[in-house]
Amino acid sequence: MDSYLVRIYRREENNPRLLVGVVEEPGANEKKAFQNVYELWDILNPIRKSPGQSGGNGGRKRNKKKGPNL
Repeated sequence: MDSYLVRIYRREENNPRLLVGVVEEPGANEKKAFQNVYELWDILNPIRKSPGQSGGNGGRKRNKKKGPNL
């Protein structure tokens, strides 16, 4: 089992998918930033690509727009 420290600095009350924060692994000196729930999910559940695989988002389309109309 992996352990992570997730710090959420900002979230939109009317749009819970809009989160801003960082993820740290205890014992590692690296921090990974996220700006929405999809980026947080990708940090916590990285898809390991094998040779010949393409993509990496599991077929999900992401809306990169910022603002309340995600």
